[in-house]
Amino acid sequence: MLVILTRNQLLTPQAVCPSCLLSNQQGEPRWQQGQLSCGQREREQCPPHPSHFRCTMGFRLMNIEESASS
Repeated sequence: MLVILTRNQLLTPQAVCPSCLLSNQQGEPRWQQGQLSCGQREREQCPPHPSHFRCTMGFRLMNIEESASS
């Protein structure tokens, strides 16, 4: 699940991406096979998080995997 990170809150891409010219026809981020094609991977200081991205509009996105608790 993709979420948009701001200083104070988490937003869903459905709240932001429909106004972006780079979103797909459904108004969603161009997310394909674990890559954000309408942005680039963030280069974090330590440790690197492969699930952090920065979109062209400047928002930070994170892919949060839902996992079952044991």
